Amino acid sequence: MKGKTNIHLWVISLIFFVFSVSPAKAQREVQDSRSSNRLQFLKNSLEREKAQTQFWWYGWLGLYSAATITQGAIYFSSDKKSVRQDMALGAATSFLGAAGQVISPLIPNKKLKEFESLPESTTMEQQKKLELAEKLLLEYKEKETSSRNWQNHLLTSSVNVASGLVTWLGFKRSFKDGLVNFAINEAVTEIQIFTSPTLAKRNYKKYCREYLNQDSGLSYKPGTCWYLAASPEGLGIKVVF
Repeated sequence: MKGKTNIHLWVISLIFFVFSVSPAKAQREVQDSRSSNRLQFLKNSLEREKAQTQFWWYGWLGLYSAATITQGAIYFSSDKKSVRQDMALGAATSFLGAAGQVISPLIPNKKLKEFESLPESTTMEQQKKLELAEKLLLEYKEKETSSRNWQNHLLTSSVNVASGLVTWLGFKRSFKDGLVNFAINEAVTEIQIFTSPTLAKRNYKKYCREYLNQDSGLSYKPGTCWYLAASPEGLGIKVVF
């Protein structure tokens, strides 16, 4: 009698197991698929952000460096006082521009290389990589915002005003010469700021809207899955984080 009771319990457990585990497995597969899509979106976004940041950063660093060298060469080769003054001041301001790139918030870094080297063969590895990818995207978004804030405009404009005043008052040139000096430098620095990358800001909003159903705020948390295990001894529950 006891043996028949155990058999009945085993059969009931098996039936319950079949009907309960299938939905849990399907739920897990859907979650894994969604996580893979999110990770792929972030990987593509970070890769494009890396390319744009490097192009902008190295491009402007190269332009400022070339301008400093060229103006320095003209300074030493010219005998005209006004030209030497313009070239000396121009070399100084372009050198400051190059230095500004070095301390810019949009400096290419090694974090993406570390991220790209992380494995993603298991669900747990994918979850860890997804969480890091979200943090990196948010970090790039904040850096892009910082590179265009009013403090950055004020800093560059202050340097340009100082350059114009040196031309006008320091070199005892005309007000027009000082104004032209300011206008040229202001145009260059504003173009530099205007061309700084904004891709991470757009992808951040797109990611939050499409995958988190909100306009902002990354808050990735790995899902928790419950599994029901059955055996002749009874039922058991397995939790996977």
